Amino acid sequence: MFDLKEKVAVVTGGNGGIGLGMARGLAAAGARVVVAARDQAKSRAAVEELARLGPGAFALAVDVADESSVEALVRATVERCGRLDILVNNAGINIRKRPEEYTLAEWRQVLDTNLTSVFLCARAAYPVMKGGGGGKIINVGSMMSIFGASFVPAYGASKGGLVQLTKALAAAWARDNIQVNAVLPGWIDTALTRQARREIPGLEDSVLRRTPAGRWGLIDDLAGIAAFLASPASDFVTGTAIPVDGGYSIQG
Repeated sequence: MFDLKEKVAVVTGGNGGIGLGMARGLAAAGARVVVAARDQAKSRAAVEELARLGPGAFALAVDVADESSVEALVRATVERCGRLDILVNNAGINIRKRPEEYTLAEWRQVLDTNLTSVFLCARAAYPVMKGGGGGKIINVGSMMSIFGASFVPAYGASKGGLVQLTKALAAAWARDNIQVNAVLPGWIDTALTRQARREIPGLEDSVLRRTPAGRWGLIDDLAGIAAFLASPASDFVTGTAIPVDGGYSIQG
């Protein structure tokens, strides 16, 4: 039910943080993982780690906001592996500023990287998945898909839009046996959230107070949900947005 042997998964931004945690789950379940990212030194280290967990991994460079780069990523994956079964749209950035401090260039950078990239990657993967009889697309949203915060206007807009895009893709492609779902991580201990803790006074304590699990998440807390949503176990699950946050989002 959870077996991913002989499956090929592309994970954008899979060389660190949440993307690496999800890639670990896919590799451990038997998938061959393509780490798609820009930092090739980080990608090489991730590939070495993932190869120890599963049947193998390799890295491809990509700019997820560039249409031709995304299309080249899918072509290279199919040329090397003969198939593409799983796409994890994880790559993203954040610029923490109040709305009135944002430049238009910064707004567009965040939206293009976090939201437009998901459309580009999913669109490029669609004909390959359809031709192969189906597939799984996992979009990585955020707790900011649900909540608002003054310091992440572009990030919040991109992650809210990602949930609606997930629903649209799920509705459009269900008849092609392609399931599209979103994962909404809470406060996960990554390089980005460590920076947030330095920039936002009191964030560490406020997160711990609100989270019923009483801790920050780890990147490996995303491994299981990735394996589930990529496997036959979730064949009748599509268009959902699943929080993975230790209960943070259920608090009033």
